[in-house]
Amino acid sequence: MKKLTILYAGLAIAASIGSAQAQMRIEISGVGSNQIPVAVAGFANEGVAPQQISAIIKADLERSGAFKIIDAGVITDVNNIDYSGWKAKGADALVVGTVDALADGRYDVRYKLLDTVKQAKISNLDKAVTAQFTRLSAHLIADDVYFKLTGIKGAFSTRIAYVKQEGRSYQLMVADADGESEQLALRSNEPIISPSWSPDGTKVAYVSFEQKKPVVYVQNLITRARTVIANEKGSNSAPTWAPSGNKLAVALSKDGHTQVYTVNADGGNLRRASNSAGIDTEPQFSADGQSIYFTSDRSGGPQIYRMGADGGEAKRVTFSGSYNTSPRISADGKTLAYISRRDGNFQLYVLDLASGQEQRLSDTTSDESPSFAPNGKYIMYATQSGSRKSLAVVSVDGRVKQRLTTQAGNIKEPTWGPFMQ
Repeated sequence: MKKLTILYAGLAIAASIGSAQAQMRIEISGVGSNQIPVAVAGFANEGVAPQQISAIIKADLERSGAFKIIDAGVITDVNNIDYSGWKAKGADALVVGTVDALADGRYDVRYKLLDTVKQAKISNLDKAVTAQFTRLSAHLIADDVYFKLTGIKGAFSTRIAYVKQEGRSYQLMVADADGESEQLALRSNEPIISPSWSPDGTKVAYVSFEQKKPVVYVQNLITRARTVIANEKGSNSAPTWAPSGNKLAVALSKDGHTQVYTVNADGGNLRRASNSAGIDTEPQFSADGQSIYFTSDRSGGPQIYRMGADGGEAKRVTFSGSYNTSPRISADGKTLAYISRRDGNFQLYVLDLASGQEQRLSDTTSDESPSFAPNGKYIMYATQSGSRKSLAVVSVDGRVKQRLTTQAGNIKEPTWGPFMQ
């Protein structure tokens, strides 16, 4: 949790980074298969803390679609639980906890996850946190519940980044995975596009037009220090990090037409990776860092290809449809997400790389910029909502859908941050 705590603290105390006023609203539709019934009790004495811990936990678990939430009211005596009674109410598991104000101004947050069938404790957490980390502690508890009951690592405590446009103002935002606790990382009167998280979650690469041309930067989210990664002749675009964090892939038109290059994280050792007579862009490293997926029109229309991380022969990956772009690969390397144009609609698809089976995940018509959750179970993307652009999240099986909207401005270009220790 150390790096995540530092990141939260850095965003919270940076003098020139202000909290955004417009928070997101989440709409959930659909449910997962085989939902696990879980009772979530109000934490005893949680009113002393600035955030209602149990409400955040409940919202996280409900949003995942993996659980059927049973309201348990408030349980003050967490050491004497009527297991049989809760089992009779349909709960397979019960979440209980307490919050106590400490003399040093911190809050002692304690939680237990109980198995009502085996009448035993599954997990527990006891952590003293400052006021600014009460929301984070709730997300971490939800992560623990998700993992203990599904065997899959939870991603509620991760962060997302996206671009918000209000008139001629472009803002690079960082927020909790649920869209709350928005923080401003960069503001510009020129477009900001293509943010990409570093593997350690402390930096974001992006393209800014502040020099009246597209330039690739890397920004430290804690110190706000920026490094120019690519400012070559022509277009500099589409940065993405290698899993090692030591280098990035970018798309540059320095040699006349856009091709994929690799560059060190300090901007040095620029090397060309792709070599075609067409346009090669939107690079994305494979999970093991040995390959790069990218979009190319070398076959006549945009399709997704794969080549070695240092270049070499490129092999076509997508064959269904005449227009496939924006490749993103899951953390386990098994699933490719992309945007495909079919019947005039731009929609989110996933491809099982082993079987070749393709599935459409979205029912909207103007989708862009997909990004996997670090556990590979959800994909965030930008889409059109009425006259505004908003963010949406869908489970990889297509069953659970969320829409994240804000009252002001367009939100787009999402990227989901990594797990942090």
